Amino acid sequence: MLRLLPFVVATCTPAGLLLAACVFGGVWAGSAILAITVVVFSLDKIGRVAPISDANGHCLSVVLGVLHFILLGAAAWAMNGPLPLLDKVLLIVGCGLYFGQISNANAHELIHRADRWAFRLGAANYASLLFGHHTSAHRLVHHVHAATPKDPATARGGEGFWAYLPRTWAGSFRAGLRAERQRYAGVRWPAPYVGYIAGAIITLAVAFTLGGVSGVAGVIAIAVYAQIQLMLSDYVQHYGLERQMQADGSREKMGPQHSWNAPHWYSSAMMLNAPRHSAHHTQPGRAYPQLELDAETMPMLPRSLPVMGMIALVPSLWRRVMDQRVAAWRKRRSVENSPLEPAIP
Repeated sequence: MLRLLPFVVATCTPAGLLLAACVFGGVWAGSAILAITVVVFSLDKIGRVAPISDANGHCLSVVLGVLHFILLGAAAWAMNGPLPLLDKVLLIVGCGLYFGQISNANAHELIHRADRWAFRLGAANYASLLFGHHTSAHRLVHHVHAATPKDPATARGGEGFWAYLPRTWAGSFRAGLRAERQRYAGVRWPAPYVGYIAGAIITLAVAFTLGGVSGVAGVIAIAVYAQIQLMLSDYVQHYGLERQMQADGSREKMGPQHSWNAPHWYSSAMMLNAPRHSAHHTQPGRAYPQLELDAETMPMLPRSLPVMGMIALVPSLWRRVMDQRVAAWRKRRSVENSPLEPAIP
């Protein structure tokens, strides 16, 4: 368990603060927001890269998957409670940050597990955020077509986030549905999508039971904010990096050069090493504590993933920071892939 201590502290501390905020309000919600933002930014400045571990982290993932529902239910209940309006707003922001950065990363980990119940827990986490189709789109589309135009989650070079946002949401819904229809022999609404929609309806029904109309509104606001952060993560990690066409007309194999990464230790611990994205794509079944970094073969972001997400919200600033890096990486790859000149006798 000691090998997982940074992951436990970084993921569970904000959850505890948010649960306290649901009950007591006051400084607790603000403390949770600071724990996910300012504290993470400050600890990342230490510059330490977390070591690779042979642990599988499965127990923590299951705990976080269950904790997800406890916190979401508590937030719905708090929306109809005696908390002041400002406390409720801060709670929505804090929960949106938690679900968008921590629960998203954990659900992502769970849907890649071979264990059937772990997979279902991750899918249920996504469905409760009204984003269940991500389970299908991520596994059946993104991991097949990442870094190509066939993947709605891949951000094109020069594309701003606010243009990317509706395109990737609608595109991933359709692409995931199309992939599931192929698996289910053309069924109009295959079982996984029926489950995602049912999960969303159940979530809103439970939110109404716990918090009335205010509870439903709060859960919808939290889910939308969390979804935006999830898509921000995809945008940042795949911006401008495409697999090149080969002589036979096919795309080159997905490799470490096709995803942006970040080495910052505490934000990586908080997001269960999701910023080690190249390693995940080359070995999607590998557990998060075992993911590696290699600055020689993997493109590196200039700042941590949460900070780059903030920059991406301002497209002009994002392009100023990233477009030159995309161009430099493409040039480097072009040189690496160019045929060798014959030696001069």
